[in-house]
Amino acid sequence: MSEKPSGPCLVERHAARASWRRVVSLALAVAAIVTGLDPLGAQQLLDRIVARVNGQFVTLTDLRVAVALGVIDALADVDELEATELLVERHLILTEVERFMPPEPNVAAVVEETAILVSRVGSRLAVMMASTGIDDVGIRDIARDNLRIRAYLDQRFGTTEQLTEGEVARYYQIHPDEFTRDGTLMPFTQAEPLARQRAGSERRASIVTQWTSDLRARSDVAVMFPTPPPVVPPQR
Repeated sequence: MSEKPSGPCLVERHAARASWRRVVSLALAVAAIVTGLDPLGAQQLLDRIVARVNGQFVTLTDLRVAVALGVIDALADVDELEATELLVERHLILTEVERFMPPEPNVAAVVEETAILVSRVGSRLAVMMASTGIDDVGIRDIARDNLRIRAYLDQRFGTTEQLTEGEVARYYQIHPDEFTRDGTLMPFTQAEPLARQRAGSERRASIVTQWTSDLRARSDVAVMFPTPPPVVPPQR
């Protein structure tokens, strides 16, 4: 019976995989220079580049996998350009995760997160894997990254926000629909725990969004997703 890789072995394996991705990106860039093509044209021989984040390419296949697995919070009506922006943010956060190395998630947590990702694809899993080339190991790696991102954000920003009674009451007043049951607004004394939780989540999300914007401002990011041509008014 083969032994399961230990924690250090897993770290080395993921580091090697990241190193290989950097080598491929560099090779594509060199090929572009030698052949006189731009990097996008070179990558299209294999896959279509949608963004470059600190020298690493993000491809259309990466995007489709992320959307299918629900890795990025892309709603059904979010177009591919907006989804690309969300995936760029994920890459920026993962860069910070790699810098500070939060504790490695345990195997059981990775298995559970993997099952959640797979369930989002449902019966389309085999088709999605065949069309994108991702395998079970790739999906597990994405699940591991999800857990590492959450652990890092919890460590950096905490799991709860300290709010005053006035801030909680203000959230309750601004979002009455969230506290209405069977057409009746819950009294604040009853709704206060839920209002505090949701107000705290909203506050933390706002802080994380600002932090991510700051990360992007300090990074080398180029979104290469084609934009639709401008609308030309009809000639009279």
